[in-house]
Amino acid sequence: MIDEVRQALRSVVAVTVTPFGPGGRIDEPAFAAAVGRLVRGGVTALTPNGNTGEFYALGDDELARAVALTREAAPDAVLVAGVGHDMGRAVRLARDAARLGCEGVMVHQPVHPYQSEDGWTAYHRTVAEAVPDRGVVCYVRSPAVTAAAVGELVRTCPNVVGIKYAVPDPVGFAALASEVEGPVWVCGLAEAWAPFFWAGGAEGFTSGLAVIVPRLSLELLGLLRSGDRAKALELWRRLKPIEDMRARNGGEHNVSVIKEALAQLGVCDRAVRPPISELSGQGREEVAAILRTLAADL
Repeated sequence: MIDEVRQALRSVVAVTVTPFGPGGRIDEPAFAAAVGRLVRGGVTALTPNGNTGEFYALGDDELARAVALTREAAPDAVLVAGVGHDMGRAVRLARDAARLGCEGVMVHQPVHPYQSEDGWTAYHRTVAEAVPDRGVVCYVRSPAVTAAAVGELVRTCPNVVGIKYAVPDPVGFAALASEVEGPVWVCGLAEAWAPFFWAGGAEGFTSGLAVIVPRLSLELLGLLRSGDRAKALELWRRLKPIEDMRARNGGEHNVSVIKEALAQLGVCDRAVRPPISELSGQGREEVAAILRTLAADL
């Protein structure tokens, strides 16, 4: 399973949404429909309970249910489920993911006002040691994470096979990736940054956009692999408007834009949970305009 995760990271790793229905509960048929859209589109690696899946708004039972639903809807995909929160809970969620058939787990950046280099390593080591037969991916969202910390973790935990790097600093990414050998380095900032991280050592990228239009995410991956920079940037310009919209104001509508698009496509409801909110009428119109530019590939 560890090698399966390592190989899956060298692709498009789609972060699934968590649709909500009446009463705010998970809409299970819509969940299956959204995952099925990815599978039919050719995506083979999925992350349930990532940030696009509203990880921090879900309870433990819901997180487990999201994993189970993803496994049911994508029996042949490689699943790298998001885990996190306090260390004990992260371990429990990782073991739940393994029990539910995930090949790996992605450890969310620890949420704590005070973090040390040794503490960051210890946190991830504890999770990795709890699931020694599963691949582990670290989700790095802070420039304070050093090569020394990542190197020590990779050295002591052979199942840490990937680093999802989501700091918007391609130069810093390249420097870190060049210093630490072993893990697969993944652009964690999706299509908007993938072409620029590729030159620094990324071998795959994560994507929420793939939930809407998987074919184009996979096309971008193919162009990056082939080294066709001109066509990759041409496609990047086509995808950039929706990624720019998701990134505005610190990403306040990162999830809402994706769910709005899926709602307009009839896949699931646009509902999200606080502290994020649905798009306004103007935002909905902007999403509709973007979808018209992608209509041939939807």
